[in-house]
Amino acid sequence: GIVLITALLLYPVIVHLLRRSTALSARLLHANLEILNVLGSAVAKRDSDTDIHNYRVTLYAVRLAQELGLPDEDIRALLKGAFLHDVGKIGISDNILLKPGKLTPEEFEEMKKHVSYGVDIISRSSWLVDAVRVVGGHHEKYDGSGYLERLNNETIPRVARIFAIADVFDALTSKRPYKEPLGFEESIKIMGENRGGHFDPELLDVFLRIAWQLYDTYANRNDDRPRQDLQRISAQYFSPELVEYAQ
Repeated sequence: GIVLITALLLYPVIVHLLRRSTALSARLLHANLEILNVLGSAVAKRDSDTDIHNYRVTLYAVRLAQELGLPDEDIRALLKGAFLHDVGKIGISDNILLKPGKLTPEEFEEMKKHVSYGVDIISRSSWLVDAVRVVGGHHEKYDGSGYLERLNNETIPRVARIFAIADVFDALTSKRPYKEPLGFEESIKIMGENRGGHFDPELLDVFLRIAWQLYDTYANRNDDRPRQDLQRISAQYFSPELVEYAQ
């Protein structure tokens, strides 16, 4: 009887403490997601005056990962890494980063360092460390001609191979200060020509099945739709029950 009475007395206290702990975890998660958004947007603003590229390319990458049936932990790493893929550009000087013309070989070598700078930055956060696979490998190419490590084939992390496809697709189909957007057919043709070169051929084949839908929904779009959709997807993969408690 004493044990039962004690348990009944302690039960509401335990429930309260569990709810409080969950709420604190939710607030920490919310803060981490906000920092992810702010940092990624700050880098994009410095580089190209728009952060919408981060949203589109992350949506493309996650959609391909879903089509491939990647586990949730890989998709979480992809979400973080895709949004922060160019965070290392913080360490690149303006005369190189903002140069309107073609970079010299020496300038390009300096620009390459943004990958190692990015890895160094996110490695300092235990919450972001799983994104190193994307940030560190997003300029590697399937045939080994990329940088920094000149990895090839399956030695490139799968999430980085996924991101490479999404990144180039957005670059081709988007308006940039130095170019007009290419149409869907021309963009797909260029990507197909790089099958087995820049891109993992099997992953590219899967992406081509969903490319038109992504293009039709997001290509060169600068309104709030990409932001809203990415927020919904983030809630799906980053403990939605915690987000509910935080509210």
